[in-house]
Amino acid sequence: MKFHVSKSVVLACVAAASMVSVNTYAQDKPAPKVPVDTSNASRWDIFIGYSYLAPHGTVNVLQPDRVTILPVDYKAVNWGEAASGTYYFNKYVGAQVEGGFHLCGETEPDCGNNDSFITATGGLVFRYPTADITPFAHALAGAAKVGGPEHEPMTWGPDITVGGGMDYNTPLLNHKLAIRLFQADYEYMHANFGPGVYGGRANINAARLSAGLVFHIGTIIPPPPVTFACSANPTSVFPGDPVTVTGTADMLNPKMKAVYNWSGNGVTGSGTTATVATAGLAPGSYTVKGNVTEGPKPGQSADCSATFTVKAFEPPTVSCSANPSTIKPGDTSAITATGVSPQNRPLTYSYAASAGTVSGSGNSGTFSSAGAPAGSVTVTCTVTDDKGQTASGTTSVTIEAPYVAPAPPSQSALCSITFEKDKKRPTRVDNEAKACLDDIALTLQSKSDATVAIVGSSTAAEKAPPAHAKKNATPVDFAAQRAVNTKDYLVTEKGIDASRISVYEGTDDGQKVENYLVPSGATFNASGATPVTGDVKAQPRKPLGTKHK
Repeated sequence: MKFHVSKSVVLACVAAASMVSVNTYAQDKPAPKVPVDTSNASRWDIFIGYSYLAPHGTVNVLQPDRVTILPVDYKAVNWGEAASGTYYFNKYVGAQVEGGFHLCGETEPDCGNNDSFITATGGLVFRYPTADITPFAHALAGAAKVGGPEHEPMTWGPDITVGGGMDYNTPLLNHKLAIRLFQADYEYMHANFGPGVYGGRANINAARLSAGLVFHIGTIIPPPPVTFACSANPTSVFPGDPVTVTGTADMLNPKMKAVYNWSGNGVTGSGTTATVATAGLAPGSYTVKGNVTEGPKPGQSADCSATFTVKAFEPPTVSCSANPSTIKPGDTSAITATGVSPQNRPLTYSYAASAGTVSGSGNSGTFSSAGAPAGSVTVTCTVTDDKGQTASGTTSVTIEAPYVAPAPPSQSALCSITFEKDKKRPTRVDNEAKACLDDIALTLQSKSDATVAIVGSSTAAEKAPPAHAKKNATPVDFAAQRAVNTKDYLVTEKGIDASRISVYEGTDDGQKVENYLVPSGATFNASGATPVTGDVKAQPRKPLGTKHK
């Protein structure tokens, strides 16, 4: 059976392709092209166009005499048609059905040796759409109805087609029309014409070239990208305080279950929230990472991150006070410590003192001054939190010096006088002694509450009785007499009250009188001195040359 090829259809496709090519490339200044969103690739592609088939194959044909066998070759079919329809699953991959029509009749000698080919195939197609061109490749399998090169009837057999091509995307029809610049395919066809006259087997390797128009129908709109944002609350904490991280995903496919994953130091959680255990984290900045994926099959995914800061615990502070701040030796003072932790950590207290002792617990203690010297004592109050951080404060307690009764006034030595010059009157107060006694009188006048102690002394020779002394004669007490004569001068000539003058007999070896000023309240103390009794009378002071009786 023979088929006639409609040349008018082929010529119309070629003319349309040529016109678009001329309009596109022949202009000196091409019009600005509207940008094509290649992410919105076509869902359907319909192709129709001219096709040239060059089969290569030989059939050994038994001639009618049933003896002669002639090898007959297939010839090229110059005029043919190709059409295909492609459905794309996504931007790159689709399923294609294609038909080829290369028919020759006996009245068309330039078409071949009565060769006709009809193919119907289907398979996968792969493309890479861009703004201007779309290269593609396909692999198809199906059936071919092959006519014999001589008088064989058209017979069905298998067909395999592999090839590819390139489309040019025009702005025509709102970017719905493209020109297939070329499509080059390798095609394998097999036909078994059976035994007998004009029988035989054909194994055909064919090259096919096609060109025409492609109509884009529909678009493939990719799903919007999934977004995922997360935030930490609070963003600054102390160790042990909880942190919650919340993630918000958008543009998820409602038909797919979202799967959330979280990672980071101390991070646990699932779903849209995660928690962070900060108790074991050192001070610093930390990042929590989140991921959302459309599942259960792998789909779109998005990541997010949130940061938070772990702050170091602030140390405590403490103030210290003492009440009273001044005490007597042996007394105590109450110590009060006021500690504050900025994070309200538990606090413990301890106390120390530079002298004495401090006892107590909590925020109060007692300072004891027992054993501490007089003066200022420093008391230190120390507070420690449960993280080992400490702070100290000080206060002072003054210990008064113990009361010491004032020392009683003591005697002081005044001038002394000697009795060595007047050998005949060794107890007489001479003129030389007057200067000393006049000074003593002035001192007593200025110190009206003071007294004077006069201590007279004698030599050892004067204390021994003289060898020519008469029997029962009373010996002279030179030491006592000198003291009494000195007092008599102060009383009779200087007007000093006799009650303010005491006379003593000393133990020193010498002809002299020692005078001592005794302040009010003091008691005269002279080692070995004894008071002179009232038996010793004063001898009036007479000029030189006058004898005392």
